Amino acid sequence: MAKRFIEVLKGKRLAPPPWWLMRQAGRYLPEYRELRNRAKNFLDFCYRPELAVEASLQPVRRFGMDAAILFSDILVIPDALGQRLEFREGEGPVLEPIASDRDFARLKPENLHRRLAPVYEAVRRLAGGIPAEVALIGFAGAPWTVAVYMVEGQGGGARTKIRDWFRRRPADGETLLALLADATIEHLSRQIASGAEAVQLFDSWAGGLDDDEFRRFVIAPTRRIVARLKERHPGVPVIGFPREAGARYPEFARETGVDAVGLDGAIVPSWAVREIGACAALQGNLDNRVLVAGGERLAGEARRVLEGFRARPHVFNLGHGVLPETPPEHVALLAQIIRAWKD
Repeated sequence: MAKRFIEVLKGKRLAPPPWWLMRQAGRYLPEYRELRNRAKNFLDFCYRPELAVEASLQPVRRFGMDAAILFSDILVIPDALGQRLEFREGEGPVLEPIASDRDFARLKPENLHRRLAPVYEAVRRLAGGIPAEVALIGFAGAPWTVAVYMVEGQGGGARTKIRDWFRRRPADGETLLALLADATIEHLSRQIASGAEAVQLFDSWAGGLDDDEFRRFVIAPTRRIVARLKERHPGVPVIGFPREAGARYPEFARETGVDAVGLDGAIVPSWAVREIGACAALQGNLDNRVLVAGGERLAGEARRVLEGFRARPHVFNLGHGVLPETPPEHVALLAQIIRAWKD
């Protein structure tokens, strides 16, 4: 059975488009909050296959998305490499920063598969349990974004520590990105082998780099990952999401070899169709705050996105993840709007 989501990633234009939402499993759902209480902490939640499977399926059952994305986190790779990681309530992920050669030497790639075995078990169970028409997405953080967390100790901010470190010690920076690229290749490859039908690379901190940094830290590692995945798993689509790449989105699409590009909410659909649409499918890009607002504003903006991307293969999504304060009924309304839309 052909799955609509996969068809679009391979270049077919469908109306209405397939849809899913980044962070579609999350705190905005009461059933998710109840499930989360069964885990000792967030990492325990990610590493318990029965909980990860249920979290992945909850939004699909409720809203009927065309794809389920594995419930996990982009920081399972540094955790599996041996970097100390905790998720603090109200603060998010906090890592013990890499600050010396000794810290770097503690990273153990050989531990990766053993630590991440529960993730692949969750993928296997999902592949056998999702509806036949629903595609299964695996994912990982892109090397630059994961490196930001590993060196800064957390995300956000100006990322001055990592940029300074990469400038002072460029060889070490390249070594870290290469280590993460190889770990990401293995992680995504095992997800695909376990049943993932497409994968997405989240580069949440791709914005704010100069042109040379963007090419070295974002494009080059992504190109390496995509090339290796295509060698091992031909026919499995790869989505790249270099958030806030701005005018660099077209270069990213051309140079990395991704099958689809995820677009943040700042991108004008007509520009993306013109500048990117010839070389990759497009995914996005409703503002997640509009989903919180709901009502006529949501209806109008959702139709604007649908109309704006209609000329090219398009997967409807947000420009960033679902916010915790999003009313579930607004997601239900969005589902109705998408299904009712006609070319």
